[in-house]
Amino acid sequence: MQKSIERIVGDSEGVSYEFPVFRFEGFRFEGTDKAASSAYLQAALHAGELPGVVAIDALMPMLEKAEAEGRIKGDITIVPQANPIGRAQYHFGEHQGRFHLGTRTNFNRGFPLLAAPDVKLLPDTTLGTADQRLKSRLLQLSIGHDIVLDLHCDDEGLAYLYVHTSLWPAMADCAAAMGIDAVILWDEDTDGTFEGASITPYLKVPAEVARFDRRVATTVEYRGILDVDGALAGADAEGLYRLLVARGVVLDQALSTSGGFTGPNSFTGFVAPLENIDMMPAPRAGAVLYEVKPGDRVAKGALLATIVHAPGEAGGRTEVLAPQAGIILTRRSRRIIRAGEDLLKLVGDRKSADARSGTLED
Repeated sequence: MQKSIERIVGDSEGVSYEFPVFRFEGFRFEGTDKAASSAYLQAALHAGELPGVVAIDALMPMLEKAEAEGRIKGDITIVPQANPIGRAQYHFGEHQGRFHLGTRTNFNRGFPLLAAPDVKLLPDTTLGTADQRLKSRLLQLSIGHDIVLDLHCDDEGLAYLYVHTSLWPAMADCAAAMGIDAVILWDEDTDGTFEGASITPYLKVPAEVARFDRRVATTVEYRGILDVDGALAGADAEGLYRLLVARGVVLDQALSTSGGFTGPNSFTGFVAPLENIDMMPAPRAGAVLYEVKPGDRVAKGALLATIVHAPGEAGGRTEVLAPQAGIILTRRSRRIIRAGEDLLKLVGDRKSADARSGTLED
């Protein structure tokens, strides 16, 4: 394993940001496939989302053991904490890792959507603001890898993936290997997410370049922001390791022959298009009393939450009902809500009457 330090120059004199990058070089055995799949994993692009960070921490010893035993076939690049700018941001004692305070831009928006997988098309990393330079550098590190995993988490939720329609159902083996509960399919990115920037360059190139049969690009939502737990981290690391074995990046005969590899037909979670998600904006401001939790199936008209907007007063409660039948994917981790803020993600059985294209949230 090789460790290097990336440095992002700040927006004022004397300020800079650093983050480590770890690389495992694939071994090229005589007589083996020299075109083994390569993988890029990053976590905490939203700097306060830590389930992916601790999953990578648990994964690293597994990869180091595989390296020592000569079982790493494809190159692996790992960025455990991809956002040193957001990691340093605090406001009145509260960590602020989702938006760059200098530009008010979401750290997972505004990535360049390239026309082809060529790093020469990226903007000059010496130009722009610090967050723009960070985004260009992360794409430089990731472009060219067959597997690109961007590890995030939601507020409170199931473990789920965002997957471009061009990669499904070919990525079903990955979802199964990782033990994912749900897959949300999308086909348009106008906001420049990291996942969008990872798949867009391959959408209009020849099939022999795109290689969708071996390509993986996904945002991994590891449950909720408070699910930073040793047991969960270990289970998530095992899922990442199974994916790398399933896609031929790491050799592990014991795992392959013991039933540890789950094939494409073994994914048992649910799959739905992005357009089926109801975000449920709050009709009033107040305290939220949830009646459902992630994973619950609800009927149309079911009570999802009650908003206490005038405590102790007649008519001081407002009920929020399900607009259609479906499954609760996520809900907010805090219980104070403003009018118009989204309460939860309900994955409906059909298209939402308030369907949103592109990204669901700011």
